Amino acid sequence: MEAKRKIQYVTAGVALVYACVIVGWHVYLPERDIALQAPGADHRPQGVRKTDEVRIGEFFMRYGEETSALTGKWTCFRGEQSSNIIQAPERIGPGAEDYPVMWSVTTGEGHASPVINNGLVYFLDYDEGLSSDMLRCFSLESGKELWRRWYRVPMKRNHGFSRTAPVISDGYVITLGPQGHVMCCDPVSGHLKWSLDMQKAFKTEVPFWYAGQCPRVDDGTLIVAPAGEDILLAGIDCHTGDVIWQTPNSPAYKMSHSSVMPMTLGGKKTYVYAGIGGVCGISAEQGDRGALLWSVAKWQPSVVAPSPLQLSSSTVFLVAGYGTGGALLRVDKSGAGWNAAIVEQYKPGEGLSSEQQTPILYRDMIISVMPKDGGSLRGKLVTYSPADLHRPVWSSGADERFGLGPYMVINEHLFVFKEDGELYVYGIQSRGMQLMKKQRIMDGADAWGPMAYADGRLILRDAHEVKCLKIN
Repeated sequence: MEAKRKIQYVTAGVALVYACVIVGWHVYLPERDIALQAPGADHRPQGVRKTDEVRIGEFFMRYGEETSALTGKWTCFRGEQSSNIIQAPERIGPGAEDYPVMWSVTTGEGHASPVINNGLVYFLDYDEGLSSDMLRCFSLESGKELWRRWYRVPMKRNHGFSRTAPVISDGYVITLGPQGHVMCCDPVSGHLKWSLDMQKAFKTEVPFWYAGQCPRVDDGTLIVAPAGEDILLAGIDCHTGDVIWQTPNSPAYKMSHSSVMPMTLGGKKTYVYAGIGGVCGISAEQGDRGALLWSVAKWQPSVVAPSPLQLSSSTVFLVAGYGTGGALLRVDKSGAGWNAAIVEQYKPGEGLSSEQQTPILYRDMIISVMPKDGGSLRGKLVTYSPADLHRPVWSSGADERFGLGPYMVINEHLFVFKEDGELYVYGIQSRGMQLMKKQRIMDGADAWGPMAYADGRLILRDAHEVKCLKIN
């Protein structure tokens, strides 16, 4: 009993000592004469950034150099003609053997499409470890990374990060990053030429799933739709970054995931943009470039990813997902002004539609993949006549459903990439398609990013990997 009592005394004493130490540590101040320092007295270097400050294109790394005799080009989203159709000089055919994979690259999670110019491939990527948006440059022939330019912009994953295709020429490559940061670099050296923050410059509200709008160049001018508080569209000099013209945002649109499409409607060169709030036409001609010609508020999906598709000199086809469906817009010249109106609109189960990819107009036939709410046609590849948007001319088999995967036409063949990483090749016929080949490319996830083609190479991707196939 005596031993037990001694243990209790010792335990109590140790507990008391520890309690005193803890209390003393909290109440003791080693220095009681504390004085406030004036700003700068700590000799902190000037220009140290704030935690939310973004320095576009701040970092650069070169990994190597390669020369190439290749001259093929895929310059921007949907190609130079905005059609997603290419007539290549190479002989393209499905063949009996699988297409060889020339190279592959692991990426951060995203859906950004590549562009190609003179044997070089460029695409946006996001590094979660560095919290950085980056432009990466690769050799088209070897797949070797040649350089990258990046900048810190912390973000949280939301079905990936990067979603946009750059635009390129021999003198520049321009990107629009997930948070609306525009960066212009020399396409060979990677030298930063200029940059612009759309949120700061135009008070743009970036969409929930980050920027999906792909930049486009017209006659040396970068065309973007910031859809900010005051500015709807802007024309920017590709070489200097100077704003040349601006369109006031009188319709009060917000930025969508859709891209600006150049068209000629009623004999007038026009930039057509489907924003959140409606669809509009802006003059693309020198005399009144940037002038708002018309706007239509009847078309107001909550989310818009596909871009407008021109069907004729006076009609534009519009589609969107999340239960929206499709619509036909008619634009006519009326004296000194314009009449623009939605002449037909329907739900996805009632006619041709698409949730993410922009349909293709080929030989008086609209090619699309139906959305998940497209009834019995959900996920199927379909063709419709522009004269009848409600009854399909042709649809793929019951086991040929593609989800949100991309598609493009190369030399009379339609290449369709199923969202799980399987490539289908169809021969295009007068009233439909004939399946000629399918090949598992990757055990993919969310293969949504548009494809790119040049010099017999087809580049495709899923959310985590980019691969280059030789298809000629």
